[in-house]
Amino acid sequence: MGGMLAMQLHAVGRPLVAAEVPRPEAGEGQLALRVEACGVCRTDLHLLDGEVEVPRLPRTLGHQIVGRTVDGRRVGVPWLAWTCGTCRYCASGRENLCVNARFTGRDVDGGFAEHAVADERFCFSIPEDLPAAQAAPLLCAGLIGHRAHRMAGDARRLGIYGFGSAGHILCQIATWEGQEVFAFTRPGDAAGQAFARDTGAAWAGGSVGAPPEPRDAAIVFAPDGALVRAALRAVAPGGTVVCGGIHMSDVPGFPYAELWEERSIRSVANLTREDARQFFALAPRVPVRTRVTEYELSAVNRALDDLRHGRFEGSAVIVP
Repeated sequence: MGGMLAMQLHAVGRPLVAAEVPRPEAGEGQLALRVEACGVCRTDLHLLDGEVEVPRLPRTLGHQIVGRTVDGRRVGVPWLAWTCGTCRYCASGRENLCVNARFTGRDVDGGFAEHAVADERFCFSIPEDLPAAQAAPLLCAGLIGHRAHRMAGDARRLGIYGFGSAGHILCQIATWEGQEVFAFTRPGDAAGQAFARDTGAAWAGGSVGAPPEPRDAAIVFAPDGALVRAALRAVAPGGTVVCGGIHMSDVPGFPYAELWEERSIRSVANLTREDARQFFALAPRVPVRTRVTEYELSAVNRALDDLRHGRFEGSAVIVP
């Protein structure tokens, strides 16, 4: 099958390593893919930093893959790579909580490479008229944002804390559905706040600021636990705060009075294939347009560092 270039995690806390490795072969029920694009996600940083465990190294990261099959089909590969189908969570429609789940770029090699393989049951068709780099962020940022949005309920005013890849996708959907979006960025991030307003936010400001009126719900994408309390203080009675990340720093303690009046806090874990079916039916109707910064495969470490320091608006995408 020949070799290929892959950017692999060899040690936690160290940059990814460019490695010439054998091209993966598809097993039964799998698709062999030529990677056209792979989105860069904050979860990749959590894996790199050891905040989310990688069971076995080396591992090729990257879980927002747009690839081309041998027979010419274009498919997307998300974070959820495989579920057992038999545990109590799978049996009750909650495969996102499968106790035996495997995840792309964590348990199986991902898309920071020239080629990849994936379980066909967990792949989704990607329209030919949607550029690969534009489609890639939809496969995690879009899907997780969609699941978080549904958990937020029917909120007329919606706060989004952390206006990055997921935030800018969700803002488009929320405003299309008639919601007012209040975007919270790093304090002093004038460019990010302007980007949020350009994307449709009714108000944008620093994460320690206060918008003109309380929100009915808030979604926290930034991995800062202190923002959970800030969001909780700012939602109206009956409001929900949804934590949209796989990892977050500790949430500081707070008095019960801030939770009272039927406010609630909940988290989002992974995604289901039904989430993807719903989202990919919705996205073209809006239509969702992602803002991307493209990087070559060999520049993955620079893309990750740029993501860590907020050097771009929207999403970073690797294009091999």
